[in-house]
Amino acid sequence: MTDQPNPGSDPAASDLSPADIQAVIDRILSKDVPAGSNGKSDDGGKAVFGKAQAISHQEQEHSSYDGDQQDLEERRALRRTAGLSTELEDVTEVEYRQLRLERVVLAGLWSEGTLADAENSLRELAALAETAGSEVLDGLVQRRAKPDPGTFLGSGKALELKDIVMSTGADTVVVDAELAPSQRRGLEDIVKVKVIDRTGLILDIFAQHAKSREGKAQVELAQLEYLLPRLRGWGDSMSRQAGGQVGGAAAGMGSRGPGETKIELDRRRIRTRMAKLRREIAAMKPARETKRANRRRNEVPSVAIAGYTNAGKSSLLNRLTDAGVLVENALFATLDPTIRKAETADGLGYTLADTVGFVRSLPTQLVEAFRSTLEEVADSDLILHVVDVSHPDPEGQIAAVRKVFTEVDARKVPEIIVLNKADAADPFVVERLKQREPRHVVVSARTGEGIDALLQAISDGIPRPGVKLELLIPYDRGDLISKLHESDAEIISVDHVENGTRAVVMVREGLAAELEPFASND
Repeated sequence: MTDQPNPGSDPAASDLSPADIQAVIDRILSKDVPAGSNGKSDDGGKAVFGKAQAISHQEQEHSSYDGDQQDLEERRALRRTAGLSTELEDVTEVEYRQLRLERVVLAGLWSEGTLADAENSLRELAALAETAGSEVLDGLVQRRAKPDPGTFLGSGKALELKDIVMSTGADTVVVDAELAPSQRRGLEDIVKVKVIDRTGLILDIFAQHAKSREGKAQVELAQLEYLLPRLRGWGDSMSRQAGGQVGGAAAGMGSRGPGETKIELDRRRIRTRMAKLRREIAAMKPARETKRANRRRNEVPSVAIAGYTNAGKSSLLNRLTDAGVLVENALFATLDPTIRKAETADGLGYTLADTVGFVRSLPTQLVEAFRSTLEEVADSDLILHVVDVSHPDPEGQIAAVRKVFTEVDARKVPEIIVLNKADAADPFVVERLKQREPRHVVVSARTGEGIDALLQAISDGIPRPGVKLELLIPYDRGDLISKLHESDAEIISVDHVENGTRAVVMVREGLAAELEPFASND
């Protein structure tokens, strides 16, 4: 099948040969050559994709601020391992056996944008597959104006994909898009192995990494919403249970009725389970809202760390607060939000929240299921939008994250662009983003570069008390002094006099109304 040019893309793209597109696959599999490069790696390009988006300082992934990272050791201990079979060869393997690493082939469609855009998208898919515990063997990119309604790739490319699967011994095909149920079935019928799409892959990673009760419930709900229209039955499993004329005369008396097919029964069970999960998630929401209401009542400013997956959000939280949360060079390492207390240099307290990372084309099911978690971003006073400036397409990541901000009503919140991983980035890229984003800070969470500037930007960006009061508080009202210290009031001076405690403070309007009777006019 001939690859069709897309008139909406750049003019030079139509001149690309299949060899040019194959070079993209080679670069992705060789893992060390950045997108947009014209060269290949020395190994010929067919190496196993061992470390997606590898960086030169990989061996120094953690800093002393990241703590012991015991959760990371637990996660890696359960990771699928190459070379191990699911078949037991010795009884001593029962306790220690691990799942066989899935061997996958990638398939992508290049319908718009530049070749570098297509390469970045497929490189991200390879990173997702690796995070899910797979071994990427090969890939295929088709130049086509729009997806084929039957098999996504078209019959010719689907047969080519089948040949690649057979020659590499792959057991799974991962497609860089969300497939319609009919497209997935059509492609599976041709390649004869399991086919999953980008959405299914992301859901699988979320299922592996969710730890909290709420996180697990949110992921399961998203999985069921994704699965519901994709149920597929075979043979007798589709037959009616005590239904109609399906069984023919041999079915006998008592077997003829309206009946219910097996797939209808499965759908009903899924809907019942989804309804239960929604109730459970709704029941967990008040606990988070209560904590949020307490922070609002005490008028503690909140700062949310948000951004693309693997941009370094958790590393930044560890650097700012010594939180010791899990840090891993993998996509979606963090799913459960972490909130820590912090303080500005002049003593103003605030909270820092680490949130789940975003990704291009984040599945709608996940946005809906994690909406209660993402409210942490929308309800914050300031967003630290962390960007990986060492990534080949940081502007694309910024656009994808802001799209999710819009979906969760967070665009109204003030935003600081944090250009992270500056120690591994091209200085020209950093300068380009500095020109593009006027409110920015350049940092490296690993080395500590720019952290002081970021702390100052946070201090300047969070809302501060705006009402100045000169108070004379009687000694029998020590509770008010305690409240001043517990709140984010700025205490300018304190003096103990004969009639009580004289204080000059900056407070917020809510507390100012309570303290007004003690205002001194001297």
